[in-house]
Amino acid sequence: MAIRELVYDGNKLLLEKSEEITKVDDEIVQLSKDMLETMYKYDGLGLAAVQVGVLKRMIVYDCSYIEENSKKKPMVMINPKIVWTSKNKVLVEEGCLSFPDVFENIERYEKVKVEYIGIDGKKRIKSAKEMEAIVIQHETDHLDGIVFLSRVDEKNRKRGKKK
Repeated sequence: MAIRELVYDGNKLLLEKSEEITKVDDEIVQLSKDMLETMYKYDGLGLAAVQVGVLKRMIVYDCSYIEENSKKKPMVMINPKIVWTSKNKVLVEEGCLSFPDVFENIERYEKVKVEYIGIDGKKRIKSAKEMEAIVIQHETDHLDGIVFLSRVDEKNRKRGKKK
C-alpha cells in the first residue's frame, strides 16, 4: 500500500467526469488499498479516485471514523450509482480533502440507495442514511466532476462573498 498525492482545488481533473471501471483487476484492488490508506492518513471520511489523480469511477469511505471507540469499517464502491433518494434533505457542514480548511453548509438527501460493484467484482445494492448517505453523495459527485462548493446554495454563496 502507498499513500497517494492528493489533487487540490484549482486542478482541472476535479471537474472531469470519471470513466467506468470494466474489470476489477490487481491494479484496481491496489488503487483501492492506496486510496483507503491515503484517506486515513489525511483524516478523511471518504475519497474518490479522481482526488488521487485517477479518473476512474471508484470511491472509498469509512464513517466509523466519527464514532467513538469504533473499529475501522472501510468501504469500497466501484461504479457507484445512486438509484434512489429520500424526499427529506438535511443541511450539513461539509469539507473535502481537495479543499483543505474549507467548510460549507450543503443540502443533501437524508437517505440514498446505491448500486455498485464491490472489490470482489460482485454487484451490490446498499441503503445508506445519515452521515454514510452524505459521504456517498459527496464522493459520487466527484466522479461526475462536481465539487461540493458548487452545491452551496445561493444564500450561503452571497454570504460567503461578503466575508
